[in-house]
Amino acid sequence: MSLAPTAPELTPASLIDGSPFLKAVVQLIRANDAYGTYRNWADELLLKPYIVTKADKKDISLEEAIDPLTKSRILAFYRAIAYCIERETGSLAQVVVDLNHEGFGWALVFAGRLILVSKTLRDAQRFGFKSLEKMNEEGDKLVQKGIELAQQYPAVGDL
Repeated sequence: MSLAPTAPELTPASLIDGSPFLKAVVQLIRANDAYGTYRNWADELLLKPYIVTKADKKDISLEEAIDPLTKSRILAFYRAIAYCIERETGSLAQVVVDLNHEGFGWALVFAGRLILVSKTLRDAQRFGFKSLEKMNEEGDKLVQKGIELAQQYPAVGDL
């Protein structure tokens, strides 16, 4: 038996509170809620649709078109990335998501003429992450790459 102190486990609420990226996703979901449905929902509940296990992914058909809720989740994810980059660099960042009916396409985050994030999307019907931690890691990674590009080429990003 070990008496060494163990690190406290992160709860979803503490992970969200400590993550500017996850807070940005929650903020964007609430901003697009025209009827105030999500006003009193917990942040964890708003982010729950982003968590898709392997078993859940197997149950999602690739034969059907992408539903509008999945498209809006994808768009909110990349808009949160743009928001975090914009907040850090001061460059106005925009998002374009183009998906065909089969779930293939791409997502771009750009500032001026500079593409900060370019991501190919496959099987968008199954868009999601194994856990909230994985979602946060992926978002933070894309935000950092975008910030590095914006800082490396500021003249192109400010056009």
